Amino acid sequence: METKVKKTATLAQRINILRASVMGANDGILSVAGIVVGVAGAATSSFAIFISGIAGMIAGTVSMAMGEYVSVNTQKDAQRKAIETQTTALDDDYEAEFGFVRDKYVASGIKPELAEQATKEMMTRDPLKTTVRERFGFNVGEYTNPFSAAIASMISFPTGSILPLVSITLLPRDYRIVGTFMAVVVALAITGYIAAVLGKANRRNGTMRNVIAGILTMLVTYGIGHLFA
Repeated sequence: METKVKKTATLAQRINILRASVMGANDGILSVAGIVVGVAGAATSSFAIFISGIAGMIAGTVSMAMGEYVSVNTQKDAQRKAIETQTTALDDDYEAEFGFVRDKYVASGIKPELAEQATKEMMTRDPLKTTVRERFGFNVGEYTNPFSAAIASMISFPTGSILPLVSITLLPRDYRIVGTFMAVVVALAITGYIAAVLGKANRRNGTMRNVIAGILTMLVTYGIGHLFA
């Protein structure tokens, strides 16, 4: 009887899905905060503000999910094309591909004899995987699932948008703008920090950029709404 082995996601694939979730939540916070603060600047009706926020949440959820699905599929198509190109290159001139890998290792500081040996071992084991990794920077077979990325965004965007929506709706009228500003700033600091960690970027700069972008968004939309009040 044949036993089926369940294929588990690699660390890189899991990080990509997690990154999509974090960015989805971040966009949900920022987009809906901009909408509800802008409407609050023009109207006093809590119902109008709430409906505007819900509409923004639904539209953003669909947009983010479809955007992730299309983006990941486009990336996969490019990777498949690269694999086809490299398969042809190996058939046409194996020695040139071997030399490319070896020379790349030498250029990175590995001694020529060690680079030759390492290249020979890897090219013997799997020339396609080796040359695709060295030429194009990805591993054959390790693709982010477009459905997983879309679902992650579809869940995370409305989850993030709940915070500004609840703040602007439930806080007392005199404090709802300031309270929403404060809640959104804290939330954006958290998502900005996590995004910087996942992207291996400067955490302080990543967090500050995210917070400043959120503050500017809310100030601009509130100002525009206030002009039409």
